[in-house]
Amino acid sequence: MGAGRGDVTVLPEAVDALREWQREGAPFQLHPGDLGWFWRFGEEALTAAVRVWRRDGRVVAVGLLDSPGLLRCTIAPDAQQDESLARRLAEDVSDPERGVLPAGKVCIDSPVGTRFKELLFSRGWQTDEPWTPLRRDLTSPVPDPGARIEVIGPDRAHLHAAVIRASFERSTFVDERWHTMASGIPYADARSLVAYDGDAAAAAVTVWSAGPGKPGLLEPMGVHRDHRGRGLGRAITLAAAAALRDLGSSSALVCTPSSNVGAVATYRSAGFEQLSEIADLRRD
Repeated sequence: MGAGRGDVTVLPEAVDALREWQREGAPFQLHPGDLGWFWRFGEEALTAAVRVWRRDGRVVAVGLLDSPGLLRCTIAPDAQQDESLARRLAEDVSDPERGVLPAGKVCIDSPVGTRFKELLFSRGWQTDEPWTPLRRDLTSPVPDPGARIEVIGPDRAHLHAAVIRASFERSTFVDERWHTMASGIPYADARSLVAYDGDAAAAAVTVWSAGPGKPGLLEPMGVHRDHRGRGLGRAITLAAAAALRDLGSSSALVCTPSSNVGAVATYRSAGFEQLSEIADLRRD
């Protein structure tokens, strides 16, 4: 049992496992949409960033090196209290020579309540900055967003990319990266949306389904810096929830830094329930 990496066949395995593990009531965890969003950097880059642990040929844990010092890792529901798996994971992430995480300051995002996380605390890992997960139930129809919404296809990718770039500082999301993202396996269950302010594309989101009856994910959602304060964040979030409902998702999930009080307020205004804070673990 070890952390497989560098093999292109790992991506379908990882996406399938993450789809299977999504379920209502589970702690916030790595979603196939997270791999789908990372796919914008290309299949080779994602393959290098994914870590997969197997037991008897079955995938039991999946990690994504979301940045050089941040590993997002989740575990199969029936293996979250498995002592031998938890110890192997803890050893792998703690030893830079194993190639899972580099030396120096690093963080791990992993679901609460697992034996793996308990072991990291016992090894001296510390709680990092808090994040706020939010959830909207999709049993009932979603209200009209109150803005013109467009589902973005390849011929309009530049609009979606431009809004995302204008929503986040240092964003490098150009239309070529949209096309690369859309070529990935997870995008078969995804939609990109834009909300308009008059004739201007002003807010954008991509939503990722994990399959019918499972929670879907918003990643990313942004409002153009020139169009803020006009309710477009709420509008595009409502449109995102409606799109996930159309895809068969049971709920819509999103997670944002707790320090981003404006984002939390926007999601709550769109009917999302604020859940208990979570936090990465940090090793200095």
